[in-house]
Amino acid sequence: MAKLTKIQQFYKNKTIFITGASGFMGKCLLEKLLYSCSDVKRIMILMRSKRGKSAQQRVQEFTTLAMFQRIKDEKPEVLEKIIAVFGDITQENLGLSEEHLKMVLDESELVFHMAASLKLEATLKANIEMNLLGTKHVIDLCKRMPKLQLLMHLSTAFCTSDEKGVLYERVYDWKDDPIELMRCAQWMDEKTMQSFQPKILDCHPNTYVYTKRLAELLIRAECSTIPVCIVRPSIVSPAWQAPTRGWVDNLNGPVGIMVAGAKGVLRSMLCNGDYKGECIPVDFAINGIIGIAMNVATKMHENSIEIPVFNVTCHPESKQPWGFILEEGRKMVQKYPFEFGLWVPGGGITTNKFLHQLNVALFHWGPAYIIDFLLLCFGQKRFMLRVQQKISQGLDVLTFFTMREWQFDSTQFQRVFNELDVEDKEIFYMDTRIIKDEMQLDYLKDTLLGGRQYCMKEPLSTLPKARIQLKIMLMVDRFIKLLLLYYIIKLFLGLTGLDSIVSAFIDDLMLKSSFNASFN
Repeated sequence: MAKLTKIQQFYKNKTIFITGASGFMGKCLLEKLLYSCSDVKRIMILMRSKRGKSAQQRVQEFTTLAMFQRIKDEKPEVLEKIIAVFGDITQENLGLSEEHLKMVLDESELVFHMAASLKLEATLKANIEMNLLGTKHVIDLCKRMPKLQLLMHLSTAFCTSDEKGVLYERVYDWKDDPIELMRCAQWMDEKTMQSFQPKILDCHPNTYVYTKRLAELLIRAECSTIPVCIVRPSIVSPAWQAPTRGWVDNLNGPVGIMVAGAKGVLRSMLCNGDYKGECIPVDFAINGIIGIAMNVATKMHENSIEIPVFNVTCHPESKQPWGFILEEGRKMVQKYPFEFGLWVPGGGITTNKFLHQLNVALFHWGPAYIIDFLLLCFGQKRFMLRVQQKISQGLDVLTFFTMREWQFDSTQFQRVFNELDVEDKEIFYMDTRIIKDEMQLDYLKDTLLGGRQYCMKEPLSTLPKARIQLKIMLMVDRFIKLLLLYYIIKLFLGLTGLDSIVSAFIDDLMLKSSFNASFN
């Protein structure tokens, strides 16, 4: 039997409780723990019914995903260590049955609280219920766990977005009380709360970062008697290597931009191309979470009264400008096109809000109205206006992040990495400096193909057909542009009276040509 590394030894025989295990990061954490820390005793995951599927069905479905393939090939027996407990984070005791509640309380040693609403456009009331009230319910449970060694709360690096300059690894104060806000959400209806939303959010761009900020204040206020830490990842991008290259299961962030651009529905975006993108591959973030949990749990007695906070962000040496990412992504789409795009990939970025709004009106909403009108005429289901509405909401939210340069201090996070043994650094790599410059384009390709395969469900076998489709669309695009240019010139000449002059000039040239031909 191979000797266990320090991290693997720490997780041996541990019982772990995870909320949000069905989310992007939650699934990756579950997979990594089962694969690389296979000696865990069991992992309990909180599941709820969703979109007409029972909790049992959801567990069965997500363990059949491609990301669990290496486990099924090499260690299928570890899947039996997953114990699903059924409930809802917005309810007291997480809505658990008496049997499941007793098991969670009596056996949990490590709690990873990853459940949250990631909808940046969600209303304040909805995100208070998920991100604040849900966190309160988890804290209340943890206080009753006799074996608890650590509660890890997953936050976001952007929760203190009002701060200028470097964002440090500490909890930042704010004027609002999370307890009072939860009380307001209980008696206020949706409409009333929405009317106060702009004033309550203040400088925060959306309800997600606002409620995540208050959740940190809640952790600080309520967790004085239990071991706890806060982890703040930045924008989490597809997997660099594990569980499989390019793995992603949602269209949030850069993946959504690349897919929308590849499909031809995104033609303009507010973004400063000189600013560097703050993204970290999901496997680096998950490895960081696993390493941080071990580090904090074994050193709680050494910490001060301050809650340990870790900015899990990309190392400054590994960051690339947005302009580079988007330009190389556009080139990549030409090599690895998607199927059945609305139009050829194109568009661009700008920092001019007026020009952006003009482009959106002409190239987003204009085609959407035309296509939906044609679909109506042919008795087909309309969808383009709905698609553009979602794109517009996403762009409005992303603007806050792409029009600002972000600087994060990650001293504590880097310390955790530096303290790892050589073996753990290889298994649980978390320093993005190992992604060398020559690897950046390969990762960008994996990101694009990951979005293509896992989000859009377009297998790589369809690439030849997609390339033919793209060539046809490029020819049609050029023909239409030439035709449009012809009619614009013709209209201009007619309005200015130059058409008769040009016509006479052409007739004169033809006459001279005919005369010269006759003379010769």
